[in-house]
Amino acid sequence: MKDWTPEEALEYLKRGTVDIVEEKELLAKLKRSYQTGRPLKIKAGFDPTAPDLHLGHTVLLRKMRHFQDLGHEVYFLIGDFTAMIGDPSGRSETRPPLTKEQVQENARTYAEQVFKILDPQKTKVVFNSQWMSRMTAEDFIRLCAKYTVARMLEREDFKKRFESQRPIYIHEIIYPLIQAYDSVALEADVELGGTDQLFNLLVGREIQREYGQEPQVIITVPILEGLDGVQKMSKSLGNYVGIMEPPQEMFGKIMSISDDLMWRYYELLTDLPLSEIEALRRAVSEGQEHPKEVKKRLAMLLVSQFHSETAAQEAAEEFERVFARKEIPKDLPEIELPPGEHWLPGLLKENGFTKSTSEAKRLLQQGALKLLEGPTVKEENFLFKPGEYYFRLGKKRFLKITVR
Repeated sequence: MKDWTPEEALEYLKRGTVDIVEEKELLAKLKRSYQTGRPLKIKAGFDPTAPDLHLGHTVLLRKMRHFQDLGHEVYFLIGDFTAMIGDPSGRSETRPPLTKEQVQENARTYAEQVFKILDPQKTKVVFNSQWMSRMTAEDFIRLCAKYTVARMLEREDFKKRFESQRPIYIHEIIYPLIQAYDSVALEADVELGGTDQLFNLLVGREIQREYGQEPQVIITVPILEGLDGVQKMSKSLGNYVGIMEPPQEMFGKIMSISDDLMWRYYELLTDLPLSEIEALRRAVSEGQEHPKEVKKRLAMLLVSQFHSETAAQEAAEEFERVFARKEIPKDLPEIELPPGEHWLPGLLKENGFTKSTSEAKRLLQQGALKLLEGPTVKEENFLFKPGEYYFRLGKKRFLKITVR
């Protein structure tokens, strides 16, 4: 363990948190851990509902790493059982359940990605199917008997759906109980989650008491806004930065965020001391530092964390070359075509630049496709003569077409 007092450890852990239930209990657990030498069991659950993790997930992962830095035992819980139910947190309608095959594939990629942040030597990866699949019908009924429907309907999303007469299915009500039982199975001392998980985490405290365990301390962390600065980071909303994305793409996305959002990313996604972040903020507001340069530093820090310092430096140089000096990127996608007229919506979709031809048509109408040394292209059919064509779609996507 680090040579810190429990009080110093508590202050270190409080950075970037929203709720601690209860802070005095956490301090007591830290003191007991330091006295006995027994590390605390820290639990955080992730339902593998999508194959890739993004920066929004790393806010929670980083808090887990902070506990590891203090010598505590982290359980990265993959909710392969609960993912087949679907977490109703924050949902106005029922979440579609995943198949067992989808869950297994997503879980496999999660386990590969988390060690970009967590220390593999201090992390235990567990699956809640290990205990939930062995639970008998009698065990399950006893679990359900430990909580009331009335208490469950106090939850905000359930309450709204109940009042508006939208359906609430039994499996959704059971979800928080299963998440709570995970804490019982692991005998968790602390459970971490986003602010949208507060209700579920509180249920965990109560269920642990019902099973004769000391209740876990709850720590919630903020929900990170996506690149738009408004909605939470989400792959489905397209406002995310994936931690497995190539360095240049990651760098460019971070450079696209607003100056205001940059400070939140600094605080939640880096280990820079808060005093240093505040000094940078003052320097920008007083005109001593340009926001773009401070944002570059943020992008460098994040790309270095998930790739390497060399990759971050190369990404920064490429960004400067393409966006500041308006030069052609070094490594851009290239396709070959025969001379003649080609339908651009199909071409863009087939080469992964748009999800559909209708999206490609819309972008063409909006003037998003430009020849780097020529005009904006709005026509769906384009006549290609022999030669090389360099296209830019939006600000960040480039395509080279060679016509022979």
